[in-house]
Amino acid sequence: ADYSPFLGIEKGAVLQEARVFNDPQLDPRRCSQVITKLLYLLNQGETFTKVEATEVFFAVTKLFQSKDIGLRRMVYVMIKELSPSADEVIIVTSSLMKDMTSKTDMYRANAIRVLCRITDGTLLTQIERYLKQAIVDKNPVVASAALVSGIHLLQTNPEIVKRWSNEVQEAVQSRAALVQFHALALLHQIRQNDRLAVNKLVSSLTKGSVRSPLAQCLLIRYTSQVIRESANNNQAGDRPFYDFLEGCLRHKAEMVIFEAARAITELNGVTSRELTPAITVLQLFLSSSKPVLRFAAVRTLNKVAMTHPMAVTNCNIDMESLISDQNRSIATLAITTLLKTGNESSVDRLMKQITNFMSDIADEFKIVVVEAIRSLCLKFPLKHRSLMNFLSNILREEGGFEYKKAIVDSIVILIRDIPEAKESGLLHLCEFIEDCEFTYLSTQILHFLGIEGPKTSDPSKYIRYIYNRVHLENATVRAGAVSTLAKFGAMVDTLKPRVFVLLRRCLFDNDDEVRDRATLYLNTLGGDGAVVETGEDVKEFLFGSLDIPLVNLENSLKNYEPSEEAFDINSVPKEVKTQPLAEKKAPGKKPTGLGAPPAGPPSTVDAYEKLLSSIPEFANFGKLFKSSAPVELTEAETEYAVNVVKHIFDGHVVFQYNCTNTIPEQLLENVTVIVDASEAEEFAEVASKPLRSLPYDSPGQTFVAFEKPEGVPAVGKFSNMLRFIVKEVDPSTGEAEDDGVEDEYQLEELEVVAADYMLKVGVSNFRNAWETMDADCERVDEYGLGPRESLAEAVNAVINLLGMQPCE
Repeated sequence: ADYSPFLGIEKGAVLQEARVFNDPQLDPRRCSQVITKLLYLLNQGETFTKVEATEVFFAVTKLFQSKDIGLRRMVYVMIKELSPSADEVIIVTSSLMKDMTSKTDMYRANAIRVLCRITDGTLLTQIERYLKQAIVDKNPVVASAALVSGIHLLQTNPEIVKRWSNEVQEAVQSRAALVQFHALALLHQIRQNDRLAVNKLVSSLTKGSVRSPLAQCLLIRYTSQVIRESANNNQAGDRPFYDFLEGCLRHKAEMVIFEAARAITELNGVTSRELTPAITVLQLFLSSSKPVLRFAAVRTLNKVAMTHPMAVTNCNIDMESLISDQNRSIATLAITTLLKTGNESSVDRLMKQITNFMSDIADEFKIVVVEAIRSLCLKFPLKHRSLMNFLSNILREEGGFEYKKAIVDSIVILIRDIPEAKESGLLHLCEFIEDCEFTYLSTQILHFLGIEGPKTSDPSKYIRYIYNRVHLENATVRAGAVSTLAKFGAMVDTLKPRVFVLLRRCLFDNDDEVRDRATLYLNTLGGDGAVVETGEDVKEFLFGSLDIPLVNLENSLKNYEPSEEAFDINSVPKEVKTQPLAEKKAPGKKPTGLGAPPAGPPSTVDAYEKLLSSIPEFANFGKLFKSSAPVELTEAETEYAVNVVKHIFDGHVVFQYNCTNTIPEQLLENVTVIVDASEAEEFAEVASKPLRSLPYDSPGQTFVAFEKPEGVPAVGKFSNMLRFIVKEVDPSTGEAEDDGVEDEYQLEELEVVAADYMLKVGVSNFRNAWETMDADCERVDEYGLGPRESLAEAVNAVINLLGMQPCE
């Protein structure tokens, strides 16, 4: 193992060592080593108590006596990391201000950085003059330190920093590359909320006054932003500043050339003519000796291939040479780009190259290749045989769960979308489950086989594979195999006697679940002389979609209290609850094909239903259909915080106003919301429930109920006014005055929209559910979504407008 100089460091021992800071004769080397250890502890998450931090801080300030430049830099870093409190800052301020006006440039630059990190607004006004001077200092290190400090201070003291515009503008003309870069970044941040000012800034700088490659890259990004926001965007060929971006493709610095090429490829509605020069430059980078340039170019071309595959075809020969690149990331991107841009004649050649390549890359890259092959197969369905064989071969090789799942999902999608691929695809899946080590994949394949297998020309050839699972697998897979056998028996009359025999053998299995399923299906299909149900009932039982999210069913069963009344499955909420923002995990690929087990937090519908049924005014409204997410009716940090939840019943809508009083010196009583429904003609107010008392920081609810036509998704806009009696509270005793004053507070408008009447219901097998729906359920109409930046954004807009749950 590599030796670490910090091995076995303990906080107590290091704090003891820190006493060397108090020695009359300071040893700079020894002191620097101790500070390094303290910094290591701080960065490893070690916490210092208030007393320990104060002692270390005061000890470190004594090191200002030393003239050693290396030690002084360590002192600056230590003070920044300790983040001293306001009363401690005063101790060190004079030393830092002295260093700020020192003749040693290194002291000046670092003192500026530290002062700006630990200071507050009052001290900042005292040193503002020095900071302005530092911005235009001849030494680039000092100027950059002041500019970077300005970028940080803009978050906390924007008004002060905005007064430095003239000096920052002067620094933009600096000959020092880093100063120009930092100055441009700060100037843009100062003006970013003024679109006209940003336009002027870009216009003046695109004429050629920027020398620094880093600043030029920033300018390209700001130019792209102006182009995006420009009203001329829709006029092809009349794009402002496009000539500047194209000119940057001929810059000396490679980073500027790449930034310009990427900016052009990401323009909205970019044309083939505009793309050509950028693609040409990226093609040159593909043969660069620098891996980072090859990677950047192939990744950008990979993105372009999604929207403009024909524009990238000229680079195919160069990308084919990258398949053997030592950097596997570059090789993977090259392959997936070729799969997107290749034509039908090149498919076989590509597959040969990919076969040799797959064994050398990690699973995460293999998944990317598998998804690209799936897209290629859907693009060229006539090539399904060779592509399906390739997927089948790699399915038998070594690999983790996610990789195998990606292959199985791809085969499932190809079976569903390419009818000619069904029989060969199902056989490949059957061969895979013979050696599959993943229970989840085996059960999902069996489930899919039960849906698609009976529809093939010779369903009997799959029976052997399915029944083998009953003998050779664990209980979970055996139970899945029993269900699949039953589906073949229900759908294929000629196979029914054979299925009965096999199901009877399952009655002697040593697992309860397997035996119970075999018994159930024999009775359902009439296998043991039982009264058989009608064919339609059997198919509905075996193939019907469970339109209830499993998570909701689980929660309802947990909450069910055993009684004489049987559990009613119709009482389970059907809405799919998405995870709250705070609970979301790192973004991953959404499951496709076979899908994945649904997951999510417990439903809040039950809690709302209990609350509303406990209020006599709403008790007779019937079953709660849906409750919306809270809608904010006030801005953040206002005197009163109010949001509303819309509860939808068959013939009523109840608005639950959640109110919070954020003023400690006030008590609100008799709190109500006066709702004006003049823009919601189909609604009539029938009841309201005021909130008796609303103390400081103690949330409460007030309700207003409206009647609407039964079963009609009525929509409308409602104006809201918060009305209450306000009483002053004595801060010392916490008691409110007897007399109060009536007051009102205007809230935002609220809308009831079509999405409020839509439940997000999960459908386990969408195609099956869609095909079994009656033609009377279908309505065709045309709507405008307005301009959208991408297909993904348009899809999100549809989901948000209609309130539906995306399937598969």
